[in-house]
Amino acid sequence: MGSSSSSYAPKTVYLDVDGKVQRVIFSRHCSPCDIRELLCTSSNISRNTAILLVDTEGALISIDPTMPTNSPGLAILKDVLQNVLSQVAEQFSRAFRINELKTEVTNRLAMLEKRVELEGLKVVEIEKCKNDLKKLRNEVTSRSGTRVNCNCKYNFSDDGKKLSPRRDVPSYPKYTLSQETIEALKKPTFDVWHWEHNEMLSCLEYMYHDLGLVKEFNMNPITVKRWLLAIQENYRDNPFHNFRHCFCVSQMMYGMIHLCNLQDKLSRTDMCILMTAAVCHDLDHPGYNNTYQINARTELAVRYNDISPLENHHSAVAFQILSMPECNIFANIEPESFKQIRQAIITLILATDMAKHGEILDSFRQTVDNFDFTKEEHVKCLKMVLIKCCDISNEVRPTEVAEPWVDCLLEEYFMQSDREKSEGLPVAPFMDRDKVTKPTAQIGFIKFVLIPMFETVMKLFPQIEEIMVQPLRDSRDHYEELKHIDDAMSEKKKMESMSLGGNKK
Repeated sequence: MGSSSSSYAPKTVYLDVDGKVQRVIFSRHCSPCDIRELLCTSSNISRNTAILLVDTEGALISIDPTMPTNSPGLAILKDVLQNVLSQVAEQFSRAFRINELKTEVTNRLAMLEKRVELEGLKVVEIEKCKNDLKKLRNEVTSRSGTRVNCNCKYNFSDDGKKLSPRRDVPSYPKYTLSQETIEALKKPTFDVWHWEHNEMLSCLEYMYHDLGLVKEFNMNPITVKRWLLAIQENYRDNPFHNFRHCFCVSQMMYGMIHLCNLQDKLSRTDMCILMTAAVCHDLDHPGYNNTYQINARTELAVRYNDISPLENHHSAVAFQILSMPECNIFANIEPESFKQIRQAIITLILATDMAKHGEILDSFRQTVDNFDFTKEEHVKCLKMVLIKCCDISNEVRPTEVAEPWVDCLLEEYFMQSDREKSEGLPVAPFMDRDKVTKPTAQIGFIKFVLIPMFETVMKLFPQIEEIMVQPLRDSRDHYEELKHIDDAMSEKKKMESMSLGGNKK
């Protein structure tokens, strides 16, 4: 019983029967003697015949009891069997290249592991380098008060991922707008100060659905939500040029569409252009105007050759956001249609540069008396004037809604003028905290910018006089009255000062 296997292991026997190999498996409970007995019985072999059983490793597991286990013949037989089986194993190994494949796979795995490790280290080093550069830039800016950059939130060298909303749709709760709110949204009297960001997002979403833009352009409703989130998170927390201002302009545009009944006069494409330009018109505004950008030779001014640096930047950020699949509300329209919409939106955003105010208004005046809604150039001019009206329309709103915006704007102006003084740059008198007052800031703007523009639009849409133009006239009168009071107080103080000076003499 000189077996290298346990006597209780399962036994497999291969028999050559009439030239065919038969495989027989015996239970692990069969002893070699039992197997020998079964083989002799089933094959009609004499029990005196020597039978040799060998396992799959070539080890002897059973012989005829009459053959001594230390027989030289048996040893030679075992050596022959071991040699044959070794040769067979070697031939199998050579045929299937097992060892070579094993070595090759092992080497390739080792190389891949090394590459993964190296690439991982590269990513970590790159991110570390980016963070170090950012810290260094901020430190240099804070220490030297450099005027190289405009503190813009995103540079074009960024990969664009920062433009994605930090929150996804689930954290943007669904608000059901009341009928009262729905009606109020259509009017310039809408109070924009009572709404949280999520509520304003829901109102903007409702406007797109109500105007039929979602259906017309086959917008994915979830994509609309993500797009609005990305828009909101790419407005900075400036005193004035922030997301609430974006909402004000968009809500006023929505109101003018209803008030002027533009649904019957313009195409849905035109309305989509008007609304989207309003939503995007001040994206990533840094809080310092074009005059500062140009005088300070900021990165934006250099990039856009002093030509509407901020408005060009707002447009670029808008289409960076739209270039991301999860935020592309125009994904399901034809490329040629998107090209036209894109160009029209850029044109409207660029029109919000106040440096172009006179030129744009003069062009509209030339068309208004013979305005033709079928002429593309007339409609283009109208859209430019409409977005300008909405952008600077705060004084159209009730005093309690409009006046806080003046405070916000002056705060932003004073931030800029203080910085200009510290950097030795020219300071505009209307932004200088030592020279401007709220009445003086507003009177000239209302009299010479707002009223002339809205009265020109009124020629085409007479219905805006009562709701939009008259509030502007009332606001002008309000600030003129405040100026008279301020002037009277100043005169009184001056007289008192002179009187005290005379008494001292």
